[in-house]
Amino acid sequence: MQFLYWLIFLMAIGIAIFAVQNSSAPPVIIKFLLWKFETSLVYTILGSILLGILFALFFWIQRMIGVSGRKKEQPKETHSNQ
Repeated sequence: MQFLYWLIFLMAIGIAIFAVQNSSAPPVIIKFLLWKFETSLVYTILGSILLGILFALFFWIQRMIGVSGRKKEQPKETHSNQ
């Protein structure tokens, strides 16, 4: 588990370095149907990473709740060793 924390920490450092190094990137225009938004390329990429993490967490939490619910529904085994 500690390895996972170190991996997440290193990824966060990498993302921070990426954001600082690319702060002078030209702005991009995001168009969706009638909506138009102009922002920095760095913010677009960081927002995409954040949305990906949030979607992954959302589906992981749903799966964990389902697994937890199935464990509670299983009948408990009785031990007849007495």
